[in-house]
Amino acid sequence: MNIINLHDKNLFYIGGVVRDKILGKENFDIDITYQGNAIEFSKSIPNAKIMQINEPFGTVRIELDGKEIDIASTRGESYPQQGHLPVVKDIGCSLKEDVLRRDFTINAMAENTLTGEIIDYTNGLEDIKNKTLRVLHDESFIDDPTRILRGLKFAVRFGFKLDEHTKKLQDEYLKNINYDMSYKRLKKELVETFNLNSSIAFERFITQKIYKLISPNNKNIKFDFEKIREIENLVKTYNPQNVWIIYVGLLPDISSLPLTKQEKKIIDDYKKLKTLDFSTDYKIYKNFKEIGDESIIMFSYIDMPLALKYLEELKDIKIQTTGKDLQNFGINPSPEYQKCFDYILEGKLKNPALTKEQEIELVKKYFKI
Repeated sequence: MNIINLHDKNLFYIGGVVRDKILGKENFDIDITYQGNAIEFSKSIPNAKIMQINEPFGTVRIELDGKEIDIASTRGESYPQQGHLPVVKDIGCSLKEDVLRRDFTINAMAENTLTGEIIDYTNGLEDIKNKTLRVLHDESFIDDPTRILRGLKFAVRFGFKLDEHTKKLQDEYLKNINYDMSYKRLKKELVETFNLNSSIAFERFITQKIYKLISPNNKNIKFDFEKIREIENLVKTYNPQNVWIIYVGLLPDISSLPLTKQEKKIIDDYKKLKTLDFSTDYKIYKNFKEIGDESIIMFSYIDMPLALKYLEELKDIKIQTTGKDLQNFGINPSPEYQKCFDYILEGKLKNPALTKEQEIELVKKYFKI
């Protein structure tokens, strides 16, 4: 691997970039670690400009050959408060101690930047060969329950599965969840997992009861996974911005997650749709018109034919008549304008081929001209 023009016997590519090289996959998230103090090391690099230093974490950003490069010191971690961010310790520790703090063996390998040697203390190469996800120690999920979601994400992305012992540890934790955890971190993993737009991910999320991480109120949940596969297809077709919320938002309770204003609106609009009257094409159009695609796709789980009717048949129907056309008839702007436009729209929904000339005839009929 020759991603950066910087080579030293104590400098390593580490984690996902090494994993993806072995898998033959592209990776844009390059992690580089120095065995020792990266900040001091960076000061010795010829022609390197130090851009940023984070002393508590032992990380440094440099500019070299026109590229910005982040270098981390090897470090250990401890979890005095399980389920929350770890505390950094032993900056400058051995490479082995550094990799042993990671989530799965497939992410615990390093490649020496000088020799190209793969350093594999945890048999990650063998696990990649066997398409296996294995945690590094029995307290892994207790320390950081977001690793359960990371495991789901990697399983779906790479076609891997949890090894038997790791699956047992996951099942045990999900029976005794400590809900005093960082929901900001949990949300981050949910976003990354479900932005993959995978009905398989959602099916495993439900059948393995991983959904219980979000709230103790989510119990014995069942879904029709054929409908979830249809949702996956709609996402591929309409490419909404917030894919993850379409899936996770179907759960009964996600109140623990720190949602943005936009994400809250998507959920609120979805709930609102469940209360509305869709007895005519006009009502279908008006009810869906101001609603984002995410909420409509979520609603498709409840009524797919209705959602498809709007998305495929009605959504792009628009009238051509404008306020200027009404003024040409000497009609002054007033609330009657909107009523007239709605009258034309009803006609257009019944006959999408309606021309502007035919719309004008409806104007005359409405105002009795």
